[in-house]
Amino acid sequence: MVVLVLLLSVCSMTVAARPKVGLVLGGGGAKGAATIGALKVIEEAGVKVDYIAGTSIGAVIGGLYAAGVSPSHLEQLFLSQEWRTILSSRGMQQQFEDLLSQHGCSRFSETRIPFRCVAVDYDTMGEVVLSSGSLPRAMLASMSIPIVYEPVMWHGRRLVDGGLINNLPVDVVRAMGADIVIAVDLQQGRDVEFGFSLRDLIGLGGLVDWFFRRPDISRYRTNKDDVDIYIHPDLKGYNVASFERYRCEIMMQRGYDEAKELWNELIRLT
Repeated sequence: MVVLVLLLSVCSMTVAARPKVGLVLGGGGAKGAATIGALKVIEEAGVKVDYIAGTSIGAVIGGLYAAGVSPSHLEQLFLSQEWRTILSSRGMQQQFEDLLSQHGCSRFSETRIPFRCVAVDYDTMGEVVLSSGSLPRAMLASMSIPIVYEPVMWHGRRLVDGGLINNLPVDVVRAMGADIVIAVDLQQGRDVEFGFSLRDLIGLGGLVDWFFRRPDISRYRTNKDDVDIYIHPDLKGYNVASFERYRCEIMMQRGYDEAKELWNELIRLT
């Protein structure tokens, strides 16, 4: 009996000592295909993800993954014409609801992995971290690029794409309790990229101030420096609209290969 108690105590200490792993999925439109490739490696390595935070396409992939949609299913969606239809449809929220309902999930409280996503208040240009309520609507808000999509109404606030402020929300997943952060960063070059011309934003209220201050860049650099396992596939030559099947296949492979390079770091977390 004494030996059993000691063994249980040791096991409890081992479980308690395991660092909590947070997964951060950045924005980048069609380049999210690379994220799916990286997710496949993370699963192959047997990493237990405790928290997920995402922005824009990272919020969509992260929300679906947190709800239980497998990387293989995400791959099938991304490579199908259905995915392009979903992301260009006015009924996008309903499409998200249909996908999530297959996994018995419609709200943040129902996800298998705790999840947060980032949006921006269109009128104040302040960050809004979404953590409760309708998951499909939150995912839609996080990826609603100004001009391309209408702002999403959320408790009286008009929300748009979170990438305007925080495109790699490492700080969000740290606040959730992550000790170790794995981040998939889709950005290429020094500055954060978006799927619309910055010149188009001139004259659109608070976005004018954002255009001149670009607070997203300093936030991005700070968050990037706080990542423990940094997955950054080479996606030069691809953009947020590169949804052609053959391009997505290439980006998925690049995401997979880049994550595979970090295999030894990943398996240390298991």
